[in-house]
Amino acid sequence: MIKSPFLLTFIALFLSLSVPGQNLQSPEEFLPTGYGKHFTPHHLLVDYFEHVAANSKQIILKEYGKTYQQRPLIWAVISSPENLKNLETIRTDNLKRAGLMEGKPSDYKPVAIVWLSYGVHGNEAGGSESSLATIYELTRPNNKKIQDLLENAVVIMDPSINPDGYSRYTHWNWNAANLIPNPNPESREHNEPWPGGRVNHYLFDLNRDWAWQTQVETQQRLEIYHQWMPHIHVDYHEMGHNSPYYFAPAAQPYHQYITDWQGGFQHDIGKNHASYFDKKGWLYYTREVFDLFYPSYGDTYPIFNGAIGMTHEQAGHGRAGRAILMENGDTLTIRDRIDHHLVTSISNIEISANNAEKLQNNFEQYFKDALSQPQGKYKTFIISANNDPARLKTLSQFLDKHRIRYGRISKAIKASVYNYAENKDTPYTISEEDLIISAYQPKSVLTQVLFEPDPFLIDSLTYDITAWSAPHALGLEAYASTEKINPDQSYNFPAFLRPANYGKPYAYLAHWKSLNDVKFLGALLGKGIKVRTSAKAFKLSGQDYPAGTLVITRADNRKNNQFDKIVQAVAAQNEKHLIATQTGFSDSGHDLGSNKMTLLKMPKIALLHGDRVSGNAFGHTWHFFEQDIAYPITVLSDKQLSSPNLKNYDVIIMQEGSYRLNNGTLEKLRSWISGGGRLIAIGYAISSLAGKDGFSIKRKSNNGDAGMSDAEKTARKMNHRLETFGTQDRDAISNQMPGAIFRLKVDNTHPLAFGVPDFYYSLKTSSARYEYLENGWNVAYVPEKLDVLGFAGAKVKKKMKETLVFGVQEMGRGKVIYMVDNPIYRGFWKQGKFFFSNAVFMAQ
Repeated sequence: MIKSPFLLTFIALFLSLSVPGQNLQSPEEFLPTGYGKHFTPHHLLVDYFEHVAANSKQIILKEYGKTYQQRPLIWAVISSPENLKNLETIRTDNLKRAGLMEGKPSDYKPVAIVWLSYGVHGNEAGGSESSLATIYELTRPNNKKIQDLLENAVVIMDPSINPDGYSRYTHWNWNAANLIPNPNPESREHNEPWPGGRVNHYLFDLNRDWAWQTQVETQQRLEIYHQWMPHIHVDYHEMGHNSPYYFAPAAQPYHQYITDWQGGFQHDIGKNHASYFDKKGWLYYTREVFDLFYPSYGDTYPIFNGAIGMTHEQAGHGRAGRAILMENGDTLTIRDRIDHHLVTSISNIEISANNAEKLQNNFEQYFKDALSQPQGKYKTFIISANNDPARLKTLSQFLDKHRIRYGRISKAIKASVYNYAENKDTPYTISEEDLIISAYQPKSVLTQVLFEPDPFLIDSLTYDITAWSAPHALGLEAYASTEKINPDQSYNFPAFLRPANYGKPYAYLAHWKSLNDVKFLGALLGKGIKVRTSAKAFKLSGQDYPAGTLVITRADNRKNNQFDKIVQAVAAQNEKHLIATQTGFSDSGHDLGSNKMTLLKMPKIALLHGDRVSGNAFGHTWHFFEQDIAYPITVLSDKQLSSPNLKNYDVIIMQEGSYRLNNGTLEKLRSWISGGGRLIAIGYAISSLAGKDGFSIKRKSNNGDAGMSDAEKTARKMNHRLETFGTQDRDAISNQMPGAIFRLKVDNTHPLAFGVPDFYYSLKTSSARYEYLENGWNVAYVPEKLDVLGFAGAKVKKKMKETLVFGVQEMGRGKVIYMVDNPIYRGFWKQGKFFFSNAVFMAQ
């Protein structure tokens, strides 16, 4: 018999350390911040997940990357000990069933793979907070119900998709909130300052970035996602604090490629959630607002990858703070938000585990159908080899990120194909060098969704943009065929080979065709290299060069004894091919020494920010300069427009915003422009200048009554009075522009359009309309004959005829550049970014 008290204590301690879960603490026990009473800082959220991983044998915790601000991005895999022991088998079996890995699946039991994502919008903090309660319940040893479910489920959790935004919000709230929570909506903690925590470091909405992967958080997350390909993906959000809880099934419109199984199982999940909410008396709703059409969300992107993708929305958001008074007189607390998300998290796992075999079988069938019978009209997408190599490389990287397969054909084919540039069928010879994407592949549905020219919209009441075709976004010469064309050869980019010896040429010439060229130019200017651009086309040594060609002469750089070394090194770094010429004498057109070869100045750029500026639009521009082209800028407050220090800048960018410009500020702005400054006004920033003295931009009148008789006008007014209340939403959409692609006419002889064809497909997300400039250059505009992809309200579409999109007004020695459609919207419209680059560098 053991009698020593010390020995008994030692044995008790040893046993407690050896029993899994014995030392596992709840979030309430672990966190010093008061779980459910204060927001948990991100580092403590990570600490708690590490604590659970250290005290449970049912979790594997890993870091999958870092944010821009170097915060860890973590993910946890939770299941039964047996499943974790066979985790690699479960993962690879799943990929084999999808046709994404060679081989035959093992005979391991059916296991549902459920991925729960929290906090894509950082100020919707209830999501990340609820992940702590969820991970505890999943790993708590005495929770027998959960342990039984985990026998048939692998749960993947990402507790904070957007740590930078989450930290921006929670840190602010800790600083702003009272010691005692104040539920009064007027209190400081309920009024989050610009730019808010919704967005990431570069102020991107990560919930619109799934398909385009412009941000490091998305890129790193999807690398893991494609290694798993879950059966269920749930994206946890928050919305206005007076709203009931929202869960699946989603609202119409559904994209036409969503299967009956995907839609039907959403309904089953919703019924399961409802059973719990009904018992607790919690309010909820389904089938409203949140549709399944645009492919770049946390619900639709997984759907187009074979999963059941869903959005769940809890009342809260940045406005709610720790506690807020609701319109029904109740008070919404952090604890309420945690509890509601916790219930649906467990419910999602429950119904998935209970239907593991059904999920697995339908997932496998989804990809079998993709391989044998693609859903869409077009079975093959052809990307011409005539595209600039840098654009083709951008495309191949895009396809690789999505695991979309592509190749070449071994023999040329003549075919009638859909021509993206012309928006009609034309004859085309598909060459052996073209890049071919077949729809007969595992990622068939995703391929067709991303490349379809004009998605079919079953209901025009939709949540987001309605057209997004990748060839237009990337600015590619592309075609689509209704025939199956099998790419039987691999498509490999040759490695960039730096020429062994350029010698000491008279000049280097470089094409101006892509963002890679913009980065090359910016790097040269940053290293003090003088660069010119050709104002007109010319021919030299038998080769044609279009307007916009970069001309780098030895004469301009004669004082730089590192000239050749710098130019060649920058070209190699950017994989840029140079043409070395030993003469400046052109065959035709202007010689290289002509004044028509415009010397480009390295512009000093100011980007405006502030409460009146769109945070998203500001961030898209900030990201463009820092991440796309690595070019320095200065960020100025919009209040500094009246500063005398404007003379320190060559270019000022007014991104989307509702600027308040008084007469004094407008006068200083005009003076700066007249002295040689260049103002780039984008989107609804233009409204701050329209109709103001000195600025020639004018709004286009509605002209709703144009051509109508008095009797017709009277009849229209009478009919309007008799419209029904219940149809007001549908009546309003005829004047809305949720996001459609318009084909523009382009004057590509102007520097604003160098390197662009005589057309441009512009993503139009606003109904704003402006007249052609009377005193200026109308470089890109909507012609009288409309060519539109996606949905635009019938009334507003007609009013878009003959309106300005990109124009240049000369003012003294300077310019105002108007860009009505935001050319860098969400950072994925590469052709728009190239247009914007011309505004910055070429239109001097």
